Amino acid sequence: MERKAPDYRKLRLGNIHTPEFRHLFLLLGWVVYFILYFVTENLIPADRCHVIHCGLDDRIPFCEWFVIPYFLWYGLVFGSLLYYLLKDVERFKQLQIFIMITQAVAMIFYIVYPSRQDLRPETFADPNLLTDLVGWLYSFDTNTGVFPSLHVAYSLGLASVWLKDDHASAVWKTFVVVMVVLICLSTCFIKQHSALDGFCAAGVSLIAEGLVFGKSYWLPKLRN
Repeated sequence: MERKAPDYRKLRLGNIHTPEFRHLFLLLGWVVYFILYFVTENLIPADRCHVIHCGLDDRIPFCEWFVIPYFLWYGLVFGSLLYYLLKDVERFKQLQIFIMITQAVAMIFYIVYPSRQDLRPETFADPNLLTDLVGWLYSFDTNTGVFPSLHVAYSLGLASVWLKDDHASAVWKTFVVVMVVLICLSTCFIKQHSALDGFCAAGVSLIAEGLVFGKSYWLPKLRN
């Protein structure tokens, strides 16, 4: 795929709707997502949420080291979107639409089938800087709205897009795959998610994969 990057120095309010810049409207998906996130996090009480749990969860130990890849996920998502926004519009659209599909499906789940997990440790056996980070994470990222895991879904989308990028080096692709694996594992090892949340996210990602990259009657091939 040939890289196509617009000259954002020419961007004005009057021309944002033109073919060169209208891909920027896809960023409005984040506005919708954050509004729905606020609603699901604050207006759906925890006692109405279904507890997500499976036997595998009890076999996975808490490991605070996994908070590192968990937080690196934020940088990988933001950095990838920004990179493609500046360098390759088609890849940006693919990644953003992939993310929007997973967001939409997840929000339907969160509203129709509210979920929570009760896996978090009440205390940390060996308090340290990493457990402090986990505790800080727990303070603003609640244990509700977990099925499916968007951490996992976004990560699989990132891996899919980067692996299809002919301009990305083998070293970078390997790094992304390793990071995605660690991020997916981190959701369980720091007890942010049940393993079921990850499995469900993988299924949602397959839907997004088919719609964005496969032949589909619902989403035509992306064009400028």
